[in-house]
Amino acid sequence: MKRILQIFIVLIFPCNFLAAQELLLKDIDFDSKKDSIFLDRKKSVIICKLSSQGFKIQKSLPIEYLNETSSGISETKNGFELNNNWMRTGYSAQFRFEKKDKRIRLIGMNRYEFGNAVNDGSGESSVNLLTGGYIGDWNYFDHFANNENGELIKMQKIKTKMVFRKIYLEDFNDEIPYDFTSKCAELYEKHKSVEMKKRKK
Repeated sequence: MKRILQIFIVLIFPCNFLAAQELLLKDIDFDSKKDSIFLDRKKSVIICKLSSQGFKIQKSLPIEYLNETSSGISETKNGFELNNNWMRTGYSAQFRFEKKDKRIRLIGMNRYEFGNAVNDGSGESSVNLLTGGYIGDWNYFDHFANNENGELIKMQKIKTKMVFRKIYLEDFNDEIPYDFTSKCAELYEKHKSVEMKKRKK
């Protein structure tokens, strides 16, 4: 009886463990066999096991600021993405398997902001790491508009280039989306200044 119980525990425990990590089963390495991608919340890392590589563990660096309730792994057309959402801001990072390199690469990021109480700085942006294409849709609050009652102004869409080095799963941590956020903020302030000057004329 004790032996049967031991076998039962060995068989059932991995299944429960993986289910708790938001397991995604999908063929991302194009060999018609399902691979496993999951978020290890205890270690705050993304873990991938690819069938073409004998299910050897590939993982990200620790993602220090990972929301325990509003983050997770989801399926995309060409791979998977990490979603990490907070109360008034959040981001997603898209990954896919590169056949040539036989590695999982970060190919895109999206982010959003709700801004402050009057939604100053609210909006969203995205960057395609394969092409360097950046698109930003942002708003700012003009306190002097509307007879100084204030008004939320939608800025012109920002389309420009934003270049990143090649980033693979094993390179990914908080610094990558924070770098994206910092570059977005610079573009936002630059274009906001131009638009505010135009409105004063």
